[in-house]
Amino acid sequence: MPETALWSKPLDGARIAVLIESDFYEPEIFYYQHRFAEEGAQVDFLTRLWGQPQITFTGHEYRAPLAVDRSFEDLGEQELALYDALIVPSGMVADRLRYTEDVTRLAPATQLLQHAFSQPHLLKGIICHGMWLASSIPDSVKGRPVTCHNNLIGDVRNMGADYRDQDVVVDGDLVTGRTGQHHHLFARTVIEVLRQRRSA
Repeated sequence: MPETALWSKPLDGARIAVLIESDFYEPEIFYYQHRFAEEGAQVDFLTRLWGQPQITFTGHEYRAPLAVDRSFEDLGEQELALYDALIVPSGMVADRLRYTEDVTRLAPATQLLQHAFSQPHLLKGIICHGMWLASSIPDSVKGRPVTCHNNLIGDVRNMGADYRDQDVVVDGDLVTGRTGQHHHLFARTVIEVLRQRRSA
């Protein structure tokens, strides 16, 4: 057996994008940062930089800092296609990212999510309050089984989604998680789905 095979990891070469803003749930975000890397995946934190080279965001629980220098604002469909998964995390991240200064247009982060839903090869992971980001594009989840935070059950039903009372729900290219505290189950499922896709 070649020596390199001994060190190969299930997600070697995979790229996972995680959207980020202030008031992120630190245990979740830092878990993704390390857990996905353990499997060999490259983890990129993407945000709206507002023309700045870098923004340092702070977490909700401990005010822990996270510096981010990658923007999704100019991320075209070809660049997006280079990713294997896009994750919308829990907490207030989605609420902050769905801000749009032009109310006649979708927020840039929502546009990104809309493009992601148009690419079946790209695994979409939405956990807890992350479903807020899809509220302006309800057709993306209409008729699909999902889970979310208890506070958003009415929202997802109004979006036409099929709410399931489960910690994690998988529907093809969409993985949803109940709350930020279920991030370990959610991440495990994302990893397993990506493994299955790569083996297929």
